[in-house]
Amino acid sequence: MIILGIDPGLTVTGWGVVAKSGSRLSHIANGQIRTDNKATMASRLVELDSALAAVIDIYKPDTGAVEEVFVNVNPQSTLKLGQARGVAMVAVARAGIPVAEYPTKVIKKALVGTGGAEKQQIQHMLKILLPGVQLAGEDASDALAVAITHANMLGSHR
Repeated sequence: MIILGIDPGLTVTGWGVVAKSGSRLSHIANGQIRTDNKATMASRLVELDSALAAVIDIYKPDTGAVEEVFVNVNPQSTLKLGQARGVAMVAVARAGIPVAEYPTKVIKKALVGTGGAEKQQIQHMLKILLPGVQLAGEDASDALAVAITHANMLGSHR
């Protein structure tokens, strides 16, 4: 099973693809999509949608998962994040792929064992779970964490 994880953001959206075979996970790819912050909101959302469609077309995931929006102190940031998250969910759903959502605390707990884990702890755990992985950046590592969480949750529902 091929699993796509997405860490949505308007400026940078991370994506990660893992394969699950039984209880074994392996890294396929990860990356980051950066939108032009000088472009209009609509143009940036289209750019994000096109880039995610390309990732889906290349890796052909069987299922996907998106990190849920957390509420920022700045309401404008929360709204922008929500719009990027909506585009990510639509891109996956449009491809006919089921998409799940996970809160940040659940992702951190699934990987590190505590919902308050730091980014460095997540990156360290990714290197243990996916030996030899080269992380494209913080957002890509968060997206791989989303994919691994979904892979583990799929196993617990069977």
